[in-house]
Amino acid sequence: MSAAPSASHHSDLAAIAARITRPVVLVGLMGVGKTTVGRKLAGLLKRDFVDADEAIVAAAQRSIPEIFETYGEAYFRDGERRVIARLIEEGHGVIATGGGAFVDPQTRAAVLEKGIAVWIDCDIDTLVERTSRRATRPLLKQGDPRTILTRLAAERAPFYGQAHIRVVSETGPHADTARAIIEAIDKWL
Repeated sequence: MSAAPSASHHSDLAAIAARITRPVVLVGLMGVGKTTVGRKLAGLLKRDFVDADEAIVAAAQRSIPEIFETYGEAYFRDGERRVIARLIEEGHGVIATGGGAFVDPQTRAAVLEKGIAVWIDCDIDTLVERTSRRATRPLLKQGDPRTILTRLAAERAPFYGQAHIRVVSETGPHADTARAIIEAIDKWL
């Protein structure tokens, strides 16, 4: 094929991006690739990207495992709720949220009202493999990761299911997931 399709592809992207007037907020379990996909997605849409977890760490001046250990999950969720509300108000292009964020009723309501919620879903095998690469996930320190991820997936699916859009992340490149999200947003709009 000639270079023409890519040129039309870029104008398609620009046209879709122009129609997106709210932050795209990525939700889903830890390990689905919200941060990596979010960066790719923001690049494709020519928007800024912000990771809510990184913003929480910056605000608290502590790592997330430290916040969990020192103050507990409820305290963490409270800070997370405030940070995500602020990020939405600031009008960032793409916001990645922590796995539990969308379970919080106030956070979920704010995202659904003021953002475009995209649930990145993924099979448990892929999640176990991806989350095993980093030891920075407090909820996985409480037992067998597969058991915990399976339980979290079941518990959180009803919440994630309220997102405007659901995209399944395969084992392929994150850029593919980012493109699938853009196509899904285009249809949804």
